[in-house]
Amino acid sequence: MPLTPLDIHNKEFSTGFRGYNVDEVNEFLDQIIKDFELLIKEKKEMEERIAILNERVDHYKSLEENLSKSILVAQETAEDVKSNARKEAQLILKEAEKNADRIVNEALAKSRKIAIEIEELKKRASVYRMRFRTLLEAQLEMLENGAWDDIEQADSSSAVLAE
Repeated sequence: MPLTPLDIHNKEFSTGFRGYNVDEVNEFLDQIIKDFELLIKEKKEMEERIAILNERVDHYKSLEENLSKSILVAQETAEDVKSNARKEAQLILKEAEKNADRIVNEALAKSRKIAIEIEELKKRASVYRMRFRTLLEAQLEMLENGAWDDIEQADSSSAVLAE
């Protein structure tokens, strides 16, 4: 068990023949008591300061753990966001490709339909031109052959008969 200032103060020594000077021993013991009390006081202050610093260290360790956990959560969240963004981008890209394919297919279908309509119109125009040519040739042939002369004579005969 460690000594206390009170233990030092209460300590009594037996005196012997030609022993130490009692006043000098008492003065020295008083000085030891003062120094010992000062050391105990300093020790207590240091222990209190160590306790405060240990509390701070514990607080900072707790903060460090929380920050580490927060950083891990943030990293995981960032990875999740990146992963979701990639998935969403792929879905958007697939949808865009589907839409592009649909638009291209619709355009091809329309162009085929228009090409068929153009061919049909060309056929109709060709048939119309042929019929018109046939009609014109028939009219020219009528003009060139003597059928008009017969009609004119028939008209003049009927006019004479009507008179």
